[in-house]
Amino acid sequence: FNLLYFAFSSITMIKCAQGVLYLSVLVTFAACNAPPVPLDDILIEKTSVPEQCVRAVKVGDFVRYHYIGTFPDGNKFDSSYDRGSTYNVFVGKKQLIEGMDKALVGMCINERRLVKIPPQLAYGKQGYGDIIPPDSILHFDVLLLDVWNPEDGVQINTYHTPSVCSRKVEVSDYVRYHYNGTLLDGTLFDSSHTRMRTYDTYVGIGWLIAGMDQGLLGMCVGERRIITMPPSLGYGENGDGSDIPGQASLVFDVVLLDLHNPRDGITVTNQVVPESCTRKTVSGDYVRYHYNGSLLDGTFFDSSYSRNRTYDTYVGRGYVIAGMDEGLIGVCIGERRTITIPPHLGYGEEGTGTKIPGSAVLVFDVHIIDFHNPTDNTEITVTFKPDECDRQTKKGDFVKYHYNASLMDGTSIDSTYNYGKTYNIVLGANQVVPGMEDGLMDMCVGERRHLVIPPHLGYGERGVTGEVPGSAVLVFDIELVEMEEGLPEGYMFIWNDEVSPDLFSEMDKNSDKEVEPSEFTDYIMRQVTEGKGRLAPGFDPYRIIDNMFSNQDRNGDGKITEAEFKLKADEAAAHDEL
Repeated sequence: FNLLYFAFSSITMIKCAQGVLYLSVLVTFAACNAPPVPLDDILIEKTSVPEQCVRAVKVGDFVRYHYIGTFPDGNKFDSSYDRGSTYNVFVGKKQLIEGMDKALVGMCINERRLVKIPPQLAYGKQGYGDIIPPDSILHFDVLLLDVWNPEDGVQINTYHTPSVCSRKVEVSDYVRYHYNGTLLDGTLFDSSHTRMRTYDTYVGIGWLIAGMDQGLLGMCVGERRIITMPPSLGYGENGDGSDIPGQASLVFDVVLLDLHNPRDGITVTNQVVPESCTRKTVSGDYVRYHYNGSLLDGTFFDSSYSRNRTYDTYVGRGYVIAGMDEGLIGVCIGERRTITIPPHLGYGEEGTGTKIPGSAVLVFDVHIIDFHNPTDNTEITVTFKPDECDRQTKKGDFVKYHYNASLMDGTSIDSTYNYGKTYNIVLGANQVVPGMEDGLMDMCVGERRHLVIPPHLGYGERGVTGEVPGSAVLVFDIELVEMEEGLPEGYMFIWNDEVSPDLFSEMDKNSDKEVEPSEFTDYIMRQVTEGKGRLAPGFDPYRIIDNMFSNQDRNGDGKITEAEFKLKADEAAAHDEL
């Protein structure tokens, strides 16, 4: 019987003790439901263990924990939860009952333990007032929330480093970063992400808690790191009064988006300068350029390419932000460069609202398409001139020429060669843009020229829809193919021979003392055909003759009388006629 009772009691003991850690082995032959026997040491049951334990409590550490204290019969005598605050204390410094001092050693954050403490390691034979009777065994359900040591400093764990880091945070730099702030047990107390706005501040000059001031130093834009700090470098004994309790370790998961220093100027990098650069921009020039605009972390905010139109502006005159004004000085046509602009030379503390946040560093990848100055004239370069050049073009001449037209970046606009015929105009008759008029003057047949025409002598601010952008500098390669000498200024018809003394009678075929339009037209055309006279070249001859007739028809009755008829030399006022 005694052997059977021993075996039964042992099996029952093993079953009841499953999962229990004994610090002092108790040998008993009592059943599980027998009256409690005295404990020699604490008894610990780990009821919840975190997957990772980055730090365990050591003697001398300061801990924050929640607990529920009960007697073996389950009656509660105390609870930190009821008070709404953790119990905060140093471990191993006799600030706790001896059993709790031992039970907390080795615990991890978020670990939960059921601790049974014998009276000799608790309140002993004296008990504790009316709350804990003498010789009481105490049970504590403990949840560890925080641990730190007075020797702790800031701990940094960088878990993402950008491939390129041209600059790191230094003292007095101004930074923009996102963060999630948690307690050591993972409780979120704040996040810039939820506000959808970065936290912007100076570093190292006391604008932040000391731990964050230290933790941000050395970061690169795009870097992510976890910054853990003890309360002495956070919000100390009192916390922040709302979300952060006193004596709390803080954990910040930080991503750095931007940094600059108030002493910064613009930075020009990634320059690609064309081999031929005969001219660079100066203050007062008008520039056409494409750009992609982004923040320092690569966030895109604008692009001229997406609008399929260059950005056109004067430089050095305050028409653009100060950093861009400076960054566009000294560039060549075709040059590419990256201009990094600190906020005090960009959009400042306010930003632009939706696209550019306040205090943001701006990065512009720029491609210079063309530029000019309002004082520019047509630039003429003779690329070929024939050996014989007896006559040169002048105002009034009728010229025929070929051209290839393009923009300064090489974009083709038009070419007469595509049509297999020349472009024909009368110089000085406003039939082409003023810059082309200039470029065709004093030219020989067979001569070739390279013309650069500023927009105020070309197609101006409006350009030509679908062909020439507004404010575009034009490039023409021209060749004069043929020219016909024009008439003296003010004349639409001249005589090659002496003028007949009986001119009016010769026109008046029916001798009715009046010259009708048909008589006038027939006579002039006959003089041209016979080589006795010449009409201004390049115009519709009948329109010229109609104009000449109207000038002679003083009273506008559709007929010219002998009294009305006058030669050019006889006119008091100049008319484009005989």
